Amino acid sequence: MASVGIIAEYNPFHNGHLYHLEKIKEMYKDDTIILVLSGNFTERGDVSIIDKWKKTEIALKAGIDLVVELPFPFATQSADYFSYGAITLLEKLKVEKLVFGSESDNLEDIKLIAEEQINNPEFEKLVKVYSKLGENYPTALSKTLYDLTNKSIKDPNDLLAISYIKTIIENNYKIKPISIKRTNDYHNSNIESNISSATAIRKALEEDRNIKETVPKFVIPYLKDLHFIDDYFKYLKYKIITEDDLSIYHGVDEGLDKLLKKEILNSNNYNELINNIKTKRYTYNKISRMLLHILCNFTKEKANSFRNIDYIRVLGFNDKGKKYLNKIKKQVDVPIISKMTREKSTMLEYELETTKIYALGNNLFSLVENEYNNKLFKEKVND
Repeated sequence: MASVGIIAEYNPFHNGHLYHLEKIKEMYKDDTIILVLSGNFTERGDVSIIDKWKKTEIALKAGIDLVVELPFPFATQSADYFSYGAITLLEKLKVEKLVFGSESDNLEDIKLIAEEQINNPEFEKLVKVYSKLGENYPTALSKTLYDLTNKSIKDPNDLLAISYIKTIIENNYKIKPISIKRTNDYHNSNIESNISSATAIRKALEEDRNIKETVPKFVIPYLKDLHFIDDYFKYLKYKIITEDDLSIYHGVDEGLDKLLKKEILNSNNYNELINNIKTKRYTYNKISRMLLHILCNFTKEKANSFRNIDYIRVLGFNDKGKKYLNKIKKQVDVPIISKMTREKSTMLEYELETTKIYALGNNLFSLVENEYNNKLFKEKVND
């Protein structure tokens, strides 16, 4: 069975995502569509406004055949780690093609830049030079790319595409990358048309503004009991105040632990805290991820130990997805897991811990029960 992979957060699923999915169906109408989905937390260090079970239901209704979870240790890290986790899951599932959105839609340039990063020994040296001059990593990366290739790539989906292709090349994966032109501005925080960014939609939802024109009608009923990052600020504040050593947490570089202890007392919400400690060197997203890792007890020790995919967590599938799993499951070299009762992985145990933290946001502890009683598929995948 032919297959195509998607990597997404669906935070929330909107008209741009639907466009992307419909284009894939036009291009590969008979393929099994497999989604690697970030769960309750995201790559930018944010919470997902709706939980992973709602997102899975939406994905299945939209026409995706199989949904698997990108574990927290990959879903909430920077582009290279995020990409490694997601692409590796697709490779283990024998997926043949990866289709992603791109601002430039210039796959040739993206491949050239990925190869330059891998093969040119001067690349990392020059990134370090710019970093020592006070540039944050994305800026240092962008300037290095321009210096070595005379090509400028700054947009987030293009940068993520570089990480995807690097992962494929470095690991000798067989997945073929394919780009689709993005139809909206990732950075735009204002709703200006029926295709708006997820950032703009989340902002509108938080401000209780109308977003009905920006998402498919079948998504609207799911946009209840929403989670926002400030719902967790009191828990983060307590942890920062009471922890003796913040430097144990992933992303807390030297000096940031002391700055956090100082500025947490001057901050009333996430945004204030981030802006109080933000510098030219540390981007908003890097600090957001660091704070999320503190909140979720993601230590440097955990980050070092959770470097490999050692299970595949199935969140849901339709009949076509079930047939695909049945066909390839004997070729998969890690356990395919559907319920928490079958866990044999410390990373999966940690995933349960992060779900409990996510449930604190609006006291929906049924989310924890759902980890043991997944109903979004018809039968067990493996014995």
